[in-house]
Amino acid sequence: MNHLSIFGTSSDAGKSTLSFAITYLLHERGISVAPFKAQNVSNNSQVTDAGGEVAIPQYFAAEAIGIKTTPDINPILLKSGSYNSAHLIINGKSVGEKDVLSYYKDINTLKPVAKKAFENLSQKYECIVAEGAGSPVELNLMEKDLSNIYIADEFNTKIILVADIERGGVFASIWGVYNLLPKKLRKNVIGVIINKFRGDASLFDEGIKIIEKDFGLKVLGVVPYKSFNLGFEDSQSIMGYVQDTKKAKLKVGVIKLPHISNFTDFEPLVADAEIELVFIQNVNELPSCDAIILPGSKRVVDDLIYLRKKGFAKYIKNTKTTVIGICGGYEMMSQYIFDYEAVETNKVMTKGLGIFKGSVEFKKKKIVKKSKYKIFDIKIKGYEIHNGVCKDIYKQKKSCYGTFIHGLFDNDEIRYKIFNKINPKYKGYNFKRYKRKSIEDFTSHIDKHIDINYILERLH
Repeated sequence: MNHLSIFGTSSDAGKSTLSFAITYLLHERGISVAPFKAQNVSNNSQVTDAGGEVAIPQYFAAEAIGIKTTPDINPILLKSGSYNSAHLIINGKSVGEKDVLSYYKDINTLKPVAKKAFENLSQKYECIVAEGAGSPVELNLMEKDLSNIYIADEFNTKIILVADIERGGVFASIWGVYNLLPKKLRKNVIGVIINKFRGDASLFDEGIKIIEKDFGLKVLGVVPYKSFNLGFEDSQSIMGYVQDTKKAKLKVGVIKLPHISNFTDFEPLVADAEIELVFIQNVNELPSCDAIILPGSKRVVDDLIYLRKKGFAKYIKNTKTTVIGICGGYEMMSQYIFDYEAVETNKVMTKGLGIFKGSVEFKKKKIVKKSKYKIFDIKIKGYEIHNGVCKDIYKQKKSCYGTFIHGLFDNDEIRYKIFNKINPKYKGYNFKRYKRKSIEDFTSHIDKHIDINYILERLH
């Protein structure tokens, strides 16, 4: 059976969600399948069953179909670094910071890493669904493109193009990407999916004829826009969430730090009909919030400086509003942050917000762990990804909560304990059930609007 690459005709065309949906639909039809992305750039990651961290979309897709998660599904991950560098993670393990120019100069040394991971998966699964990155035809970067061109060429994958009609210029983007692909890869393109359509789809009937007759490309489907508030990859995707706040009983504000990470912590709050979730960029917005969240951060000291500069720090230290710190946010709530090994900064000591007693020390060896924990007197499943070390994995002081544990709000008891204390009318809901139903609804929506049987035929 052939493997499959999902290329976007632009950035943010919906590759991640369609890659996930197609992976799920192939699995539902009895195909042994696994998600894959050679290289991802995101501060949003998860800890795999085998240990090590990978980007959220591949983890989410693997978890949804019930296969074991390993670093092979995303062997190369880049996170925010200092200045012109990136934090590089290979096969799930941190290898430190790398100057971006040097990274691309040495990109050929990473091709064997991507190749080996793909081969490992192909020995276990019939079909690998490989998500691309951005546009596959940035002509000045094609030799350095691991996620699109390299994988498609090396493994002779079949290719689906995904075009975002919402952006405009859909015909030019399809024509341009297809004709700029190397000749070998053009032969492997099995069709195009028109994504994020709004309105009456029959209005695009003539568009389908043009693409199929004049471009010679089969239109595999026209997918109407449908929000999917799960599996967020980056700040751009989470800012597109959709909430119905008519029944909201609480307003929860997440401070939108410049280096905010692990947005998936807030998916259960986005889905909660009793909560209005807002991302805060101005201190004047805080008084209207019933709870304030200090989220995870890839650059804790830099974001702490940002809090002080924008007036957030002073407000948080003096407020009686409930404050919840997660990972980097928890570290900021300590009295001091020490960085003797220059993990994040050249400053040996940085004064924290002082909400909790004690200090945090950054260590070069990152803690990457998935486990069961008991925090705030409740047993939960969660994960840790942090360089900061302190005595306690969680602390509570009156209405202030802090913990290293990601996935906090996935737990129904934790949400109820915190939010019912703020507003006794808060009842809570079953997030696990919501997540399962959302996945079923979204993949059924995709199944209805794309020709999955044709795709299957071309993969055999």
